[in-house]
Amino acid sequence: MAVEPGAECDLVVVGAGIVGLAVARELSRRHPDMAITVLEREQEVGQHQTVRNSGVIHAGIYYKPGSLKARLCVEGAAEMYEFCAEHGVAHERCGKVIVALDESELPGLDELERRGRENGVPGLRRLSAAELRDLEPHATGVAALHSPNTGIADFGAAAHALAAQLRQGGTTIATGAGVTGVSQAGDRIELAHAGGVLRARFAVFCAGGWSDRLAVMAGAPAEPRIVPFRGAYLRLKPEKRELVRSLIYPVPDPSLPFLGVHLTRHTGGDVLVGPTALLAPSRLGSTLSWPGSWRMFRRWWRTGVTEIRHAVSRRAFVAAAADYVPGLTAGDVEFAFAGVRAQALNRDGSLVDDFVVHETERAIHVRNAPSPAATSSLAIARLIADRAEDGL
Repeated sequence: MAVEPGAECDLVVVGAGIVGLAVARELSRRHPDMAITVLEREQEVGQHQTVRNSGVIHAGIYYKPGSLKARLCVEGAAEMYEFCAEHGVAHERCGKVIVALDESELPGLDELERRGRENGVPGLRRLSAAELRDLEPHATGVAALHSPNTGIADFGAAAHALAAQLRQGGTTIATGAGVTGVSQAGDRIELAHAGGVLRARFAVFCAGGWSDRLAVMAGAPAEPRIVPFRGAYLRLKPEKRELVRSLIYPVPDPSLPFLGVHLTRHTGGDVLVGPTALLAPSRLGSTLSWPGSWRMFRRWWRTGVTEIRHAVSRRAFVAAAADYVPGLTAGDVEFAFAGVRAQALNRDGSLVDDFVVHETERAIHVRNAPSPAATSSLAIARLIADRAEDGL
């Protein structure tokens, strides 16, 4: 649906990914008489991070206790399971194992178990090597952490279900309406977009890879800067899918907001292997002009070399996954898809490891919402709606 040039509304939400749609839904439920418009630059909803990921409903194990990610992931996972069941969205509570390959990784596994229990993740269980094989006969490791509440969902279908609810309730979802300018106009915020100009009493920006640029236009600080990482996924050929029963993850580096190469079942039947994590070329000029990028390069260059090797060599990529499933070979996989993770980076070179929300005059900006944002989307929406109340 198009927005008429010069149109006005009470609330505009920028971005029709799953987070933006969830925010619009939450606010429309609280204020059913409010005129709400959602602006989306693509021709369809949920085309970026919403669908180009491993499709996992995370349980909340990895995140620092007390962080937004920890709280909203645990709350959001429960809500997402309920939403999927209510709206016929494909999902499965298939469980996950986080595998320690050798004794050196046991302290990391201990820390994940401690975090998970402190965050209130249900059903966590430590596994011996034999117990791991009972759950995943083709996996190997000296120990594992089992999370039965981790699952999978079709987040694209969830986004479409949210959009259908919004349209039924009278919310306008305008696609092909990428926002190019933000300014204040008296008691309104004015958004220039591909179809014209929209004036609103209040705006919520859930713009993913464009969140930093739009926030700065509205008067927010330049930090953090979005640095996009391109992640590619492979999938097991159909005859090899039995190698993975649920979800198999490594013990991650706790200083990085990435979970490493993992193997995950998908609601469509595929078993995904990935992702890689390389700087995306789409915003390379902006990335290289940010001082934090060079500080990040100096700190993580060894990790970068490994990621480049995984990106250019399928054999090396699969070998990383075969550490956990030894029967896996390069001939067992094929290319699946690639996506871009909008990751926030501070000026000091540190990768932001929590959700970040900023406020400006007549607007709220979701500045960092990578994984587990899809899992947490309904809980994030409640947080944003609470903060927006004073401006509505």
